[in-house]
Amino acid sequence: MAIQQERMQGIPILNPRLEVCAVGFMEWQDDYLGILITPWFMNLMRLPQQGSEWPELAAGSKLNHTLPSGTYEFIVGKEAQIGDYQMCSLFSPVFEFENQQAAIATAKAALESVMDEANRDDTSTRESEIQKIWHGESQPQSEQPEPVVTTHEDSPPQATLKERIKKPISRRDLFHSVLPRKEE
Repeated sequence: MAIQQERMQGIPILNPRLEVCAVGFMEWQDDYLGILITPWFMNLMRLPQQGSEWPELAAGSKLNHTLPSGTYEFIVGKEAQIGDYQMCSLFSPVFEFENQQAAIATAKAALESVMDEANRDDTSTRESEIQKIWHGESQPQSEQPEPVVTTHEDSPPQATLKERIKKPISRRDLFHSVLPRKEE
């Protein structure tokens, strides 16, 4: 609440129908993983357990964490009242949510989806790789490991296109199926 009242006041990206809410936090590989809803974003959050020693990284640093559904890019953050955290943006801003209940339902579905191996999608979401493709410096290809921190050592091999087509839903499709599309 302090961030909203002190730093976000008057910024036009706030959805007044939403409030700060933590959804589904659970222990995950010696840390906590869950979703934080605010009037300005919905982020997948990774927080250290008490006594956990994270490497000292500058705020804004990026690292990849492999969850059951794939690899996600997290950004390191530091906040005086909470300490170190890592966040992966799901929605920002959050104007598409009509009310708090819709945001919470979406957060629960998103968390369930990222923790479900059946939704594994190895399409790159790394900003550096996307930028190279955008500028014609590289062609889209299978995931290639970068020297980043990961939390899951035993990632399965990349699925072939035929195998990926048979998968029930990707994480991108999940958000389109959870949120109703506005009629034109």
